[in-house]
Amino acid sequence: MGKRLIQQRRGRSNTKFNAPSHRFRAEIKYAKDIIGKEGQIEDIIHDPGRTAPLARVRLKDNSIILTLACEGNKVGDKIKFTENKKDINVGNVLPLSKIPEGTPIYNIEINPGDGGKLVRAGGSYASVVSHDKKSTVIQLPSGQFKTINSDSRATLGIAAGGGRKDKPFIKAGKKHFAFRTNELPQYAQSGD
Repeated sequence: MGKRLIQQRRGRSNTKFNAPSHRFRAEIKYAKDIIGKEGQIEDIIHDPGRTAPLARVRLKDNSIILTLACEGNKVGDKIKFTENKKDINVGNVLPLSKIPEGTPIYNIEINPGDGGKLVRAGGSYASVVSHDKKSTVIQLPSGQFKTINSDSRATLGIAAGGGRKDKPFIKAGKKHFAFRTNELPQYAQSGD
């Protein structure tokens, strides 16, 4: 009879390989009505469900949103959700058509308005390669090139949390529990 392959077991919805959804602080998406707004980072928060930390941003209308933190941003920095080409600063959110070629970006929308799906892991970034009239070519961290609608939004910079793989596990038990749910904690693999 035999047993199922590991990828078959991981594909099931009720296995030990699932990441527990209760650990995520919030669903991180770009709001549809946020264009033209500006906010200030109030706090950088650890999210146990993902590898990148979150930034709590207070907008001018006193509402609070959570977004993926950018490497180099700190408490008190201003973030703009804009369509203006002049606002090329780390942490700002712009449509792909307004971002210059060669700029590192993360949290990229596949389709305009979907909230950001690509390149969300800590320390990762994609690069803008070229622009057409209605599409933009980006290079993903894997090296693959992807063509995306130019109206899709992305955050400028590199996702924070990139040094998490530098700390060794030290104990076998830490590694056991890290890979039990098939996710890496804040400290990741050493050379073992």
